[in-house]
Order: sequence, then structure tokens, then C-alpha cells
Amino acid sequence: MHPEIFIVPAVFGIPAAVIALRMMLKHREKMAALGAGHAPSQESDARLMRVESAIESMAVELERIGEGQRFLTKLLADRSQSSDASQRIGAGK
Repeated sequence: MHPEIFIVPAVFGIPAAVIALRMMLKHREKMAALGAGHAPSQESDARLMRVESAIESMAVELERIGEGQRFLTKLLADRSQSSDASQRIGAGK
């Protein structure tokens, strides 16, 4: 019998099994740490409230920007229509 039949699987199989086992154990450890969780502290609650407040103020400012853009678009459209109408009146004379 050839010695390669036993050597090749031993050289590649045993390290592969050890690596796979190690990865599985690390994965279980990480999942256990994530599952355990931790209670939110007052510091994180305060930080979350500041983030929420900042997002709300940005939303208000973006709405103001949108309103201004709509107003200017309407104003330019009305100006364009009035100048077209005055040109038609002037061309009709």
C-alpha cells in the first residue's frame, strides 16, 4: 500500500478540521455575547436623545429648503408666463 494514502489526508485533513472547529467555537462565543446584550445606560440614552433631536431639526430645515424651492419655482414659472403674455400682446400690435 502507498504511504500517500495516509499522509495526504493527515497533512491536510487534520489542520482543516482544527481550523473549522476553532471557527465554530469563536462563532458560538460571538453569538453568545450578542445574545446576552447589555442594558442601555443613561449615557447612551442621553446620546440617543441628542441624535434624535438633531435629526428632527435637520428634517425641519430640509422642509424649509423644499418650501423655498417650491416658492421660487412657482415664482419663476409665473414670471415666465407673464413675460410670454406681454410679448404676445406686444407682437399683436
